[in-house]
Amino acid sequence: MLLNIPNLLSLFRIIAAPFLLLTGWFNMPTVFFILFGLMLLSDALDGIIARMLDQTSELGARLDSYGDILTYLTTPLAVWWLWPNIIKDELYYIIAAIVIYIFPAFFSLLKFGNLASYHTWITKISAVLMSAGAVMLLGFESNLLFHIAVYFLVIEMLENIVITMILPKQKNNIFSIWHAWKERELDKG
Repeated sequence: MLLNIPNLLSLFRIIAAPFLLLTGWFNMPTVFFILFGLMLLSDALDGIIARMLDQTSELGARLDSYGDILTYLTTPLAVWWLWPNIIKDELYYIIAAIVIYIFPAFFSLLKFGNLASYHTWITKISAVLMSAGAVMLLGFESNLLFHIAVYFLVIEMLENIVITMILPKQKNNIFSIWHAWKERELDKG
């Protein structure tokens, strides 16, 4: 079912992404924080609600991944307009985060022709760290947690690439490398 609560939460992030850019363009930091906070909250809730209401689906996993991608790609641009000094000071970490985040997607596109929607446990931890790190960086000008989150992204990237290598065909909601091995064995058996 397309219009269930989890899918609507993911669609919200997809629709909100251009408005996040506008908050930066029109220099509205308060609106940026409100919208960014709502986007992070919708990301945290969509999967929980999907599992609680038994509304998990391939479409939902894809919408969630697209919402994540748009959130993580529009945020740096909006931040650049709002806080150029932070971008200047953190440029290498921001570029690293974007590249590390995108690399497994290209790897999945090459192998399967689709973006991966694994939603691993490490990815969930990484999302929490990155979200908290971004809030600490932008709201309190403290970069430590943001730096830790970028380093943790490397672990997420490696896990996603290994899962892509293990799986013989595209699957969603693979929680760990161990789960990928189990899926591979099921496909053989």
